[in-house]
Amino acid sequence: MKILIIDEMHGSIIPMLEEIGHTVHYAPKITREEIFHSVAEYEGIIIRSKTPLDRELLEKAERLKFIGRAGAGLEKIDLDYVQGRNIQLFHAAKGNRDAVAEHALGGLLALFNHVIKANAEVRKGIWDREGNRGIELKGKTVGILGYGNMGKAFSKRLQGFQVDTIAYDKYKSGFGNEWVREVTWEQLCDSTDILSIHIPLTPETRAYFTEEIFRQFRKPIWLINTARGEIISFETLNKVLATGQVRGAVLDVLENEKFQKFTPSQQEEFNQLAQRGNVIFSPHVAGWTVESYIRINEVLVEQIRSLKF
Repeated sequence: MKILIIDEMHGSIIPMLEEIGHTVHYAPKITREEIFHSVAEYEGIIIRSKTPLDRELLEKAERLKFIGRAGAGLEKIDLDYVQGRNIQLFHAAKGNRDAVAEHALGGLLALFNHVIKANAEVRKGIWDREGNRGIELKGKTVGILGYGNMGKAFSKRLQGFQVDTIAYDKYKSGFGNEWVREVTWEQLCDSTDILSIHIPLTPETRAYFTEEIFRQFRKPIWLINTARGEIISFETLNKVLATGQVRGAVLDVLENEKFQKFTPSQQEEFNQLAQRGNVIFSPHVAGWTVESYIRINEVLVEQIRSLKF
């Protein structure tokens, strides 16, 4: 098959695909307009997140047999149209799940132990031990929302910390095992000390976390979001942090990740958020490790290898 790659990928993807007999056109700088004009000649397309694969574009892809998403989220793909056309859809959540899990845990430990604050102070000659007294994970209840590839990998990383790990997934059941206890939403809200979000962005989950949702948690919680920023607005985060309903947050994703395209309201709310010492940011890199960059290719190619028409 002829395969078009429209985003930056680790260079190993090309020989991997050629080895199993495919012709690869690697075009990470291709524009959306150029994709429109050329996509009809390809049977496969591999993307990250540069351009939406909406109905308008997919209708031009007359020969398309599969889409490979080098990552986990599928929100930029018209899933109904893809299903109607019987186009196979692959994604590589297994390729970066370990990276996401490690990042979530690392952020939580940094938050609990004031690592960012302490590092900045020591560099300035400030030796404040009491002001940087940490909190231990041991004995806490970690609630996982969404028990797919990422949630499962995170639960495994918690082994050894002597925490009670619970998980709720609206669309799954029967997944409890030696490292996680399956619970209802009500039980999640009743017991959680630390909430780690691992759900996709869908119409149902967009702006899902409101003040009302946070008030359903019986105890003030620490929050980890390595999923999608649009699930919680800047405004909501500021409000629940101000009231103490959220004690601190690890945020790898933001409601809007294009700073230059902030609305005036988003800019104001983000500025407030950025002033909070109990918030740790990273630029959507939880799944973006040296190892996952290659592993994503391996996961995708293995799926493409299994294609039969």
